[in-house]
Amino acid sequence: MAADILVYKADAVPVGEDQLPHLELTREIARRFNFLYGPVFPEPQAKLNEVVLLPGTDGRKMSKSYNNVIEMSASADEVRRAIENMVTDPARVRRTDPGHPEVCSVHAFHKVFSRTMLDDITRECVNAGIGCVECKRRLALAVNEFLEPIRERRKAVEREPGLVEDVLADGAKRARVLAEATLEEVRKAMRI
Repeated sequence: MAADILVYKADAVPVGEDQLPHLELTREIARRFNFLYGPVFPEPQAKLNEVVLLPGTDGRKMSKSYNNVIEMSASADEVRRAIENMVTDPARVRRTDPGHPEVCSVHAFHKVFSRTMLDDITRECVNAGIGCVECKRRLALAVNEFLEPIRERRKAVEREPGLVEDVLADGAKRARVLAEATLEEVRKAMRI
């Protein structure tokens, strides 16, 4: 990971909170190299997303190996089914029981996808104004609304055979030029 970051002289790296220790190791490698051989590498800064952690649909850590994710390419029905099966507040047994949004994975998703309605959803949950089924239905609508432009863009890309390969080849070509220049600078700094 450090080599992949440093070879392109990245100033900022988009990472999740769980990757911060790896980025700090990269920063330490850059500092040490610069101390020994002169300033070659910038110390990359973390670029964290607003959403620090989003649980999986089963309440555990989100992971493809746990099969608890909602794919960006999921159809509207797949999203709806995944959300219908999400784990909710375990203490809320009946529809009339007050909810505890702070322990509900559905509410964690609402924080990301239903920001304009979040206060209302939270209040209705706590006051038993809505049940978990309705809460999930609203979430499915919000997630599908978010994903629809992505689905449309994906369809457009699929209509252009070879586009993805061309973009990847162009990116690889440009990356190779940057990497070669950095390696030349490293060799020069190390006098090898």
